[in-house]
Amino acid sequence: MSSTPPRAARANRPRAPRRESEQAFYDARTYATDQSYGYLLRRLYASMQRHVERRMQPLDLTALQWAPLLLIAEGRGRTAAELARRMDIDTGAMTRMLDRLEAKGLVARARSASDRRVVHLELTVAGEEAARRIPHVLVDVLNLHLRDFSAAELATLMGFMERMLLNGASSAPDGNAGRAAP
Repeated sequence: MSSTPPRAARANRPRAPRRESEQAFYDARTYATDQSYGYLLRRLYASMQRHVERRMQPLDLTALQWAPLLLIAEGRGRTAAELARRMDIDTGAMTRMLDRLEAKGLVARARSASDRRVVHLELTVAGEEAARRIPHVLVDVLNLHLRDFSAAELATLMGFMERMLLNGASSAPDGNAGRAAP
């Protein structure tokens, strides 16, 4: 027989009072998608992606293809595995992305002289030129979405987002500690 109390008993069990910093802002009984910060973030991300995609067309890049180029140019992605980790995608998807960028003449692969199992990524001359133009597109899109914000409001927004990322990164292994609904 299980030592876990029945569901109803668990639901009615008194809980330790939450500290103000542990306040639950969402309740499943009253949850409304359009009142969720996760939904708003998703809509914001989609808007930014649409604008980036449109502005990347002259570079013949999709909204997903510019990131590996920029990371390689910044020295933050020397291998497919490193890029995949940084972009939070699987290595197979990254390999396919790099195949497309290589076919466009923007990326070249070179075997490591010290470890033949490692393949380093390099930008071609065309890739370097495209990578130089990418920040201009990104800045335009970011500034578009920040229109009418003050510098103080941007700093506050950035601080809140960094804090939320830290909250998510420090959550318990079961994924529930300090978690708010998306």
